[in-house]
Amino acid sequence: MSKTFASAADLEDKKVSFTQLSEHAWAYTAEGDPNTGVIIGDDAVLVADTQATPAMAQDVIRRIREVTDKPIRHVVLTHYHAVRVLGASAYGAQQVIASQDTHDLIVERGEADKASEIGRFPRLFRDVESVPAGLTWPTITFTGRMSLWLGKLEVQLLQLGRGHTKGDTVVWLPGEKTLLSGDLVEFDATPYAGDAYFRDWPATLDNIAALGPRALVPGRGPALLGEARVQAGLAATRDFIRDLWACVQEGVAAGKDLRATYEHSFATLQPKYGHWVIFNHCMPFDVTRAYDEATQHAHPRVWTAERDRQMWEALEG
Repeated sequence: MSKTFASAADLEDKKVSFTQLSEHAWAYTAEGDPNTGVIIGDDAVLVADTQATPAMAQDVIRRIREVTDKPIRHVVLTHYHAVRVLGASAYGAQQVIASQDTHDLIVERGEADKASEIGRFPRLFRDVESVPAGLTWPTITFTGRMSLWLGKLEVQLLQLGRGHTKGDTVVWLPGEKTLLSGDLVEFDATPYAGDAYFRDWPATLDNIAALGPRALVPGRGPALLGEARVQAGLAATRDFIRDLWACVQEGVAAGKDLRATYEHSFATLQPKYGHWVIFNHCMPFDVTRAYDEATQHAHPRVWTAERDRQMWEALEG
C-alpha cells in the first residue's frame, strides 16, 4: 500500500485541555482526538462521549474530579461509534442514554464497528483490554427529544437530523446556549463520513445554527467560544460535506468508477482541507460512502475490519 493504513502510524500523544465553556459545561479536548463534553449540574455530572476505553476515560474522570466531587450519574452516547462509547463503564453511571436509532445501530453493526475502529486507531484504543466483554448498551433510549434535570439545570438531548450517522444526538443547555455536538460538527479536523447521510447533513447543521449556540464542543478540535467561532465551525463542516458531495456527484455523472472519483475528490479537496487532522485517514471512507449514496446505497453499508482493508488497498494501494 502506498500509504499506511488509516491512522495506524499515528502514535504520538496529544496535549489535553479541559476548558470551561459556560457556568455548567466543560470540554475535554486533545488536539484533534475525540472530545468529551461534561455537564456539572446541581446534584450530578453528565458525560457525553466517553473515550475509547475505560483506561483512557480515567483521565477525563481525573479532570472532572479537579473541579467537582458530584457523582457522575449520566452518560450520553451522541452516536454509536466505538471510539465514543467503549469507555462508558469507567464512569459508573446510573444511566447510559442514547437515541433509539443509535441503539438500533449498535444491534445491527456494533460488533463489526468495534473490530473495525480498533484496527484503524491503535493509539486511541490504548489498554483496549480494559473494555468489558460485549458492547456498550444504553439503559434509556429516546426519539426526537428528551430533557434531563440535574437539580434545577435542564439538559436537552435532541435529534436534529441525520448527518454523521442516522442516530446523532446533541446535548443542549438552553439556559446557557451551550451545545455538545458529537461528530456532527468538527473544527480543524476532517469529518469522518463513512456512515453519513450527505444529502441530510447540511440541513442538520442549519438546525444546530438555528438554536443560536454561543459555545460548542465539537467532536474533534478545540472548544468553540463565542457565536462567531461557533458559526465558523458550522460553516467549515458544512463546506467540507458539500464540497466532497459535489466532487463525488461530478465523478458519478461523468461515469467514473470509485477509484477515479476518489482521486479526483482527493486532489480537489486537499489544497483547502488537507491540513486538517485525519484528512488522509477519512477521505477513503468518506468518498466511498458518498459514492455509495450517489449510486445505489441510500443507507450506509456496514464497515468491517476486512472491508476497511479491502477499500484502503483498492483506493490507496
